[in-house]
Amino acid sequence: MESTQITPITCEKAAKPVAPFSHSYVVASTPALVFTSGSIGVDAQTGVLVSEDVGEQTTRALSNLADVLESANSSFAHVFKVNIYLVDMADYAACNTAYANFFKTNPPARTCVAVQGLPRGAKVEIEAVGVQKS
Repeated sequence: MESTQITPITCEKAAKPVAPFSHSYVVASTPALVFTSGSIGVDAQTGVLVSEDVGEQTTRALSNLADVLESANSSFAHVFKVNIYLVDMADYAACNTAYANFFKTNPPARTCVAVQGLPRGAKVEIEAVGVQKS
């Protein structure tokens, strides 16, 4: 592929990456695809987790992800696949409660898996795949 077909997006509103990755990528298609990196529940200005509560971390992770999608000319209404990573599956219900506030109708296809750990001690990380707005 030519470099003009795949475009990395840096979201100025999001926390700076803690490892070598981009916030998202736009892949040329009709409409263009958007692939985000995982988002955790940190304050974008301080890089500190907003809370130990998984519901609050989920809400902030999704708010951060909304900013990343916006910077790629997309939104939750244009997302068709989400991956959620939880440190403890006992937090599944609390995560779902917060998640449902962002996807009230036609929620995207989704996978949720347990992982051994996440960056900065987060309890949840969320990534999305969607398309750009028309």
